[in-house]
Amino acid sequence: MRSLAWVVVAAAAASVPVSAPAQQVSALFRKVSPSVVLVRTLERGLSPVPAAGMTTIPGLGSGVLISTDGQIMTAAHVVQTADRVAIQFVDGKVYPAHVVASSLRADVALLQLDQFPVALSPAHIGNSDSLDTGDEIIVVGAPYGLDHSLTVGHISGRIPSDGIVSGGPMEMLQTDAAINMGNSGGPMFNMNGEVVGIVSRILTQSGGFEGLGFAISSNVAKRVLLTSKSFWTGIDGVLLQDTLAQVFNLPQAAGFLVQQVAARSPAALLGLKAGTMRAKIGDEDLLVGGDVVLSVGGIAITRNGGSLEQIQSHLSTLRAGDSITVSVLRAGKVMRLAGVRPQR
Repeated sequence: MRSLAWVVVAAAAASVPVSAPAQQVSALFRKVSPSVVLVRTLERGLSPVPAAGMTTIPGLGSGVLISTDGQIMTAAHVVQTADRVAIQFVDGKVYPAHVVASSLRADVALLQLDQFPVALSPAHIGNSDSLDTGDEIIVVGAPYGLDHSLTVGHISGRIPSDGIVSGGPMEMLQTDAAINMGNSGGPMFNMNGEVVGIVSRILTQSGGFEGLGFAISSNVAKRVLLTSKSFWTGIDGVLLQDTLAQVFNLPQAAGFLVQQVAARSPAALLGLKAGTMRAKIGDEDLLVGGDVVLSVGGIAITRNGGSLEQIQSHLSTLRAGDSITVSVLRAGKVMRLAGVRPQR
């Protein structure tokens, strides 16, 4: 009887560590879920059917509400060239928003709700420097459109980068928490319910999650979006250098081939033209026919993209109404475009 009693006690003790963490994660999910949103976008792009030409393409990502006045963090690649942005909350209601800051280099963007509910439940941004490898985290987002899906994992590593963004070093957090298409821009929470990362990308050979997910650390996101307020251009493009610079007959060592331009963005107001035709040059799949940016504000595009951070910093210091000048190569001729920084 005594041995049987010990078996019962041991079994009970062994069950506690299994159920307690599950209860903790469940409570944590309920706490943070109202701050997690879906980011729905519409943008112009080439149709998958070549004969159809340009068409409107819907996009989907995730985001996290960070303030009571309607600010939302997400990934830059989700909204960078979006013509329209809408935010869907946990109750299914959808509200319009616009981009106020973005950095493709850091892959983070800040949105502002144009309309929103009276009561908002923002998340608190934590200190990502306090994380250690092995710390448990959760990710909440919309993989493949399955909104407010939870995955649990750990910090697998901290990935420092040699790159500098907004005056400081880049850093990514590696995780084994499952991340898939639609999770981009969603929050990574620590076990206190604080945002410690913004989901960015995965490494995969199959196209699906293989245990290697990455998020931009919250400290980098805060510096880029809230302190430096990185200027949103509304364009996406490809750096042309070396062989590609020769193929496009650039008058300098490098340029930035414009792929897409968001409607009503600063780039669109300047008159920058996006690509209109697909082309494969070597291993590169490109949209050609658009402008090649040679310089911005007198700062020339250089090889390896070293000047892109200078240009981003220059644009971020401009105030509404300040002049913006861009030199582009268009149809074989160098042109100068000029405009002003818009109010928002």
